[in-house]
Amino acid sequence: MTDAPDKSASSSGAPSGDLAISFADRVNRIAPSPTVAISSLALDLRAAGRDVIGLATGEPDFDTPPHVTEAAIRAIHDGHTKYTQVDGIPELKAAIVAKFARENGITVTPENISIGTGGKQVLFNALMATVQAGDEVVIPAPYWVSFAGIVEVAGGTPVYVQAGFADGLKMTPDRLAAAITPRTRWVIVNSPSNPTGMGYSADELRALADVIRPHRQVMVLSDDLYEHLVYDGFEFSTLAALAPDMADRIMTLNGVSKSYCMTGWRIGFAAAPAPLVKAMAKLQSQSTSCPNSIAQHAAIAALDGPTDFIARNNAAFARRRARVLAALNAMEGVTCPAPDGAFYAFADILGLIGKARPDGRVIETDSDFAAALLELGDVAIVPGVAFGLSPAFRLSFAAADDTLDTALTRIASVVETLR
Repeated sequence: MTDAPDKSASSSGAPSGDLAISFADRVNRIAPSPTVAISSLALDLRAAGRDVIGLATGEPDFDTPPHVTEAAIRAIHDGHTKYTQVDGIPELKAAIVAKFARENGITVTPENISIGTGGKQVLFNALMATVQAGDEVVIPAPYWVSFAGIVEVAGGTPVYVQAGFADGLKMTPDRLAAAITPRTRWVIVNSPSNPTGMGYSADELRALADVIRPHRQVMVLSDDLYEHLVYDGFEFSTLAALAPDMADRIMTLNGVSKSYCMTGWRIGFAAAPAPLVKAMAKLQSQSTSCPNSIAQHAAIAALDGPTDFIARNNAAFARRRARVLAALNAMEGVTCPAPDGAFYAFADILGLIGKARPDGRVIETDSDFAAALLELGDVAIVPGVAFGLSPAFRLSFAAADDTLDTALTRIASVVETLR
């Protein structure tokens, strides 16, 4: 006797109930971005009526400069609303070439320039074009969350080099040397760093280059996105300018999101060896195709136009940085080194582990502390585990002064309740 037909199935043969979707391994082996998840949770709680202050997102609170927005409006009126070249218009590539020469001492041609929908896509394209199963990518920890995630999507293996508080939150040459194997394809250097704000001096970068130089199979990703956001006289340097003999295997990643307050415009770019740029363009042609045409014209205005606003913004960030450092270091069980750049404070909370909340629940991890801060203080921060170093947390001080002061008061109040 045969089974009766399933009358719950649709006429197309698909069941009307839950679909049994089989997900690809490349999706199963990664986790959603923790910073995005925490920021989304804060927004949801705020929408539900909670007075939650979100300090999880790395985004300047300043508006995009007027000369940039005006350039975008002109681009619309001038009809620049069509598809462009896959990896960017010639005018923007020329502006980027000039930027690298003027600001970084890097000589490249338009053939060396890749432009994508944000720095994250440029990074994604580069790793997807070069990394496959069995390959390793060396990443200093703590690290920006997407470095590891994209390596895993590409099928590679992240190899973490611990760069803890005792090391100044920076990768040492000895530890880098120990991490490189014949399977290493990339070493990532991020200065100033997300999440720590720590920057590598020119001498420190040269020492890292000396370690990498003999390993001809190893390329270097220099993430310079926060180059203009620096404090206390820190002098930004970039590896491609310090080690020109390695130019054929260095990709210098940058963009307009942070320094130019253009996070939502989604324009990132890189200088890289021409064969890599071609491979990245091939990949991009089958994903997003060209970056937003209007945003590209706005980016030209950002790179070629006045930059006096950067100093004004940095003055505000420096003021907030001082407030954050004073407040955090005054809390019992919390210590926070001064970041060289970016707009993050990365605090050590080893002294809070083992303490109990008023309800008796013990703070066993930095995730527990982040949860307590959200539940008891209505402040959202990101625990250090998301960046590969615990127990710690990252706080973004890219927030209005009064908002930041309120958040710091709340954090101190929660810390004071721990026993």
